[in-house]
Amino acid sequence: MSKTEEVRDFYERMPYPAPLTSLDKHRDLYKNPNRRRAMFHLVWPADQPRGNQEILIAGCGTSQAASYALREPNARITAIDISDTSLRHTRDLKRKHNLENLELHQLPIERIHEIGRSFDLVVCTGVLHHLSDPDHGLCALRDVLRPSGAMRLMVYARYGRTGIYMMQEYCRLLGISASDNDLRDLGAAIETLPADHPISGVLRRAKDFRRPEAMADALLHPQDRAYTVPELYAWLDRCGLSFGRWIEQAPYLAQCGSVARTPHAARLALLPSRLQHAAVELFRGTMVSHDFIAYRDDRSEVSQPINFAGDCWRDYIPIALPRTVCVRERLPPGSVAVLINRSHKFTDLICTVDSFEDRLLGAIDGNRTLAEILKFTAQDGDGNRRALRFFERLWQYDQIVFDASGAAANHRDGEKERQ
Repeated sequence: MSKTEEVRDFYERMPYPAPLTSLDKHRDLYKNPNRRRAMFHLVWPADQPRGNQEILIAGCGTSQAASYALREPNARITAIDISDTSLRHTRDLKRKHNLENLELHQLPIERIHEIGRSFDLVVCTGVLHHLSDPDHGLCALRDVLRPSGAMRLMVYARYGRTGIYMMQEYCRLLGISASDNDLRDLGAAIETLPADHPISGVLRRAKDFRRPEAMADALLHPQDRAYTVPELYAWLDRCGLSFGRWIEQAPYLAQCGSVARTPHAARLALLPSRLQHAAVELFRGTMVSHDFIAYRDDRSEVSQPINFAGDCWRDYIPIALPRTVCVRERLPPGSVAVLINRSHKFTDLICTVDSFEDRLLGAIDGNRTLAEILKFTAQDGDGNRRALRFFERLWQYDQIVFDASGAAANHRDGEKERQ
């Protein structure tokens, strides 16, 4: 049996994530149009939101494609998976929620060209690292990505999974299978591991690790690999793609969290972004996955143009990201609020807010540009510069994204005038 067949058979027996019977919670999440708008500008900061997108969910599992179809009713969602069991669960959700914009195919990623279609967005999370040849799979996805399109990808990170790979080898040595009895015994054995075992941090952070299907996916999967940051960048280079941004970028930046308070912070910040991200991954040491945006390397326009040099920032519209919360109790001295992104796995990534910054924060409404906010809060001179640093920090800490479409349009108009 080939590795591809082993992986397919594994998911036929142990579908993961656990199948959902309803998407009502997902529907409720996206009733707020700013949530969908924020997620759009995370991927395409300089574009205007558009309907009728073609979206591919590559390796859709049991519910991911149905969730996309529900929250993107004006898009056509094409989903592929090698597991008939996973597709069957997705079909059940499609019927229950009348998802006419969802199309399903039992097909491996390497054969995606057989569909004969190209896509604005390709979503492939937790799949490519299970392929026998991830380069082949990623190149196949790149070939069906439109020139202006984007990919949202997630693959395993190496250093934070050290304990998982130790326990995988343990399971291989003992011949542990995915049977009910073996999984029950494996769960009981894991409960006895010492608190300083390398897998203990994963156990603390994972919400569902002790569920049989999650334990099997982590410890008994027939094939997976993981990537360091340099390996990830090299992989994209080989496959004709360019790195865009991390979905949550704060954990990788020298300007954020405890890293910014080390004696090496200034030296780290001077590194080129690739090396900075690699160094901070090593410093943190416990990342278990990399979730990021990538683009074709022949894309004609800058994919992630956000910067605070020049005057382009004046036309940026800040939009709060959906997983951010503002805490106003038990605060550090001098702070009136603390901002937290609940997606962050590292507890040091809190963004403190003083009284001056709080006025700026309150002026963010998803409509005002930064220039309008500064005028609204009567900032100029030093206040202007201080405010700009605050908005840059909000962006670095994954508190906001920017709608930079107005800035991009003004830039294009300026280029035409100069010509």
